[in-house]
Amino acid sequence: MSRASKLAGPVRLGLAPGNVTRWIILGVVAIVFAIPLLSLLEFSLRDGFTGDYTVIHWTGLFDPENARPYRQLFQAIGNSFVLAAVAVGIVLVVLLPTMLLVHMSFPKLRRVLEFICIIPITVPAIVLVVGLAPVYSVVVRIFGSGTWTLAFAYGILVLPYAYRAIQSNLDGVPVVTLSEAARSLGASWPVVVWRVLLPNLRRGVLAAAFITVAVVLGEFTLASLLNRRNLQTAILQVSQSDPWVAAILALLALAFAFVLLLVIGRLGTVGNRSTS
Repeated sequence: MSRASKLAGPVRLGLAPGNVTRWIILGVVAIVFAIPLLSLLEFSLRDGFTGDYTVIHWTGLFDPENARPYRQLFQAIGNSFVLAAVAVGIVLVVLLPTMLLVHMSFPKLRRVLEFICIIPITVPAIVLVVGLAPVYSVVVRIFGSGTWTLAFAYGILVLPYAYRAIQSNLDGVPVVTLSEAARSLGASWPVVVWRVLLPNLRRGVLAAAFITVAVVLGEFTLASLLNRRNLQTAILQVSQSDPWVAAILALLALAFAFVLLLVIGRLGTVGNRSTS
């Protein structure tokens, strides 16, 4: 072993953080996230008149007798899930086939597609609204003014996240080899995509879908400026009359997004094990 290689090993190892450093960093990050969440939980459990802790705000939200006051709130929650479903459909029907086509037939256009998909993350939401307002005047005439039409804007908003999730999986799969092998055995292109490519891209596709759902459920600016009602605009409206319910819904939305992130992380762990 050369003198340079002997010196290189300890230097590389010295740059890696130790177990104590990792736990300190993880603890600091956990505290930063936990303090506001625990404060929000504590506020949702506190009675506004006596100051005592109670679950009346939590039980009241799901009490059938309060269904009428919270009717618009639950409609907004339903609207958000419809928006998430349509946005996921846009990702799967438009983005995924485009990425497969570019990857297999037009590799020189990959950088162009990547640039187009990354653009929305660099544009402020208010600028997107200014550009989408004339477009939505046409959308309203064609599809109506339903809240679900906001999914067209969300399909643009989630492009950077969905693209990265799918592309990271696409780079690790020999798509061209698999498709050529299936075609040589007589499979049609729909069969190749459905039975050969999608099972190998399942991890990236699911991650893109879950990230899309999380982004749509937490989006406020586009819905507010385009006058559409979703979960976040409803939380803002409810907070003016019932801040405890707004805190509860914010906690539930954050918990749901956290579960989705855990599922994405689990998918990544399973994918790494299967490829190792």
